[in-house]
Amino acid sequence: MEISGKVALVTGGSSGIGRATALALAAEGASVAVADIDREGGAETVRAIAEAGGQACFFAGDVSTPDGVRSLFAAVEAACGGIDIVHNNAGIMTGDTPGWPDVGLDKIKLVISVNVAGVMMGTGAAVRALRKRGGGAIVNTASVAALGPMPFDPMYAASKAAVVHFTESCAMLAETENIRVNAVLPGMVDTPIIGKTGDGVNPAEWLRPAIAGTTMLQPEQIADKVLEFIRDDSKIGQAEMVVQPDTPRAAELAAAAED
Repeated sequence: MEISGKVALVTGGSSGIGRATALALAAEGASVAVADIDREGGAETVRAIAEAGGQACFFAGDVSTPDGVRSLFAAVEAACGGIDIVHNNAGIMTGDTPGWPDVGLDKIKLVISVNVAGVMMGTGAAVRALRKRGGGAIVNTASVAALGPMPFDPMYAASKAAVVHFTESCAMLAETENIRVNAVLPGMVDTPIIGKTGDGVNPAEWLRPAIAGTTMLQPEQIADKVLEFIRDDSKIGQAEMVVQPDTPRAAELAAAAED
C-alpha cells in the first residue's frame, strides 16, 4: 500500500511507539490524525511533525469506551475527509500497587477496556471507515508478553494475547473488505509506559529485573515494523515480533510467534 497521500489515524500518539509511528507516517507523506487522552503530549507530537514538514492534527480520544471510539473516528473522518490507515496503539500496563493477585477489579477492567476492547472497537470502527475508501490497512500493537508467562503483570500479558488472536481472526477481512489487519509484538521498548508502572518516571520494582541486562528497543524500531505492515500487501493477519537479540528467551519467543 502506498502511504503518501493517505490519511492515517494513530491512537496513543502522544509518546513512545505512537509518536514514532505518527512521525514516520508523516515523513512518508501521510496526513496523520494523532489521538490520545494526553492532550499536551499529542500536541507535542503534532508540533514535531509540523517542524519536520509533515501534516498532522490532534484529536482527543478515549478508546476505552464505545462512545469514545465512535466520537474519535467521526471527528477524524469529518476533519480529514476519510481514513485509510489505522494504528490501534493505545495501551496500558497494570501498574505497581497493589500487584497481582491483590490488584483491584477496577484496574483489571481498565486494562481490558483499553488493551482489548479498545483494539476490538477500534478495529471495527476502522473497518467501517476504511471500506468507504475501498480498503486500507490496520496495525494493532500487541507485545511479546502475549507469547509466554508474565507473572508480574498477567493481566497485561493476557490482554496482549487477546490482541494477537483477535488480529489473526481478522485475516478474512482482506478478502471481504480489502482491509489488511496485522499485529506488531514489541519486546521491551524505552517508552513512558515503563515509568508509568512505578512513580511515573522510574519503573516498578517488579519490572526492574526484566529490564536489567536487556538492551531496550527504541520506538522508531517498532514504527519501522508498523510501516512495513502497511506497505506490504502480502501481510495479512500476521503477528510479528520486534526484539533485541539479547532479549531473554528470544529464540523461544520467535518459535512461539511462528506457531
